[in-house]
Amino acid sequence: MKSYNTPLGELKIELFGHAAVHFTINGKNWYLDPYCDVCSFEGKAPADFILITHDHYDHYDEEALVHIVQDHTILVVPPVVPRKHYNYEVLKNGDSCTLDGVTITAVPAYNINNLNDQDQPFHPEGVGNGYILDLGGFKIYFAGDTEFIPFMKTLKDIDIAFLPKNLPYTMPDAEFVRAANTIKPAVLYPYHYFELNPKALRAEIDPQIKMVMNGHDY
Repeated sequence: MKSYNTPLGELKIELFGHAAVHFTINGKNWYLDPYCDVCSFEGKAPADFILITHDHYDHYDEEALVHIVQDHTILVVPPVVPRKHYNYEVLKNGDSCTLDGVTITAVPAYNINNLNDQDQPFHPEGVGNGYILDLGGFKIYFAGDTEFIPFMKTLKDIDIAFLPKNLPYTMPDAEFVRAANTIKPAVLYPYHYFELNPKALRAEIDPQIKMVMNGHDY
């Protein structure tokens, strides 16, 4: 787990794999897109808050949720995610809510060029979410399943960014590098990748951006 100081207290981050992230803020347990294929969630810390980006099986995984959801857990989801018997905050692109002092804003995440067999985007615009978390001015950007999109050019003062890298669903290497160098986060976590050459990416990314993989700085 990597630790960071924020105005709301210590932030600890652990990337399990794929898009599954666990982080703690002031002792509260947050999860993003828990997914059992990359981690067994049995025995993991009970969730206070869970962020779900969209309804694909590798992001909305009921098998993972049953191990970490408690009576008090709140799930933050886009409208496309099925809502069953949990507590929900439903956010579409542009909506915000505040949970335990953390302001969560749902932002665009979609494909422009990457299409499925029906010539439709794998992730249509306006359906899934990325999220920006504002911890008293310390900002985390979870991009979700997306390509490099115009919205990214508007981002400023991002402290930590999670950007996806894989084809055909998100970004190839060159596009990932372009997104990182446009956003210019202080810290960059590549995620949602099938394969990755950290040294090759490091050579192309702005040297002022610290890249983290497998708990190590690059």
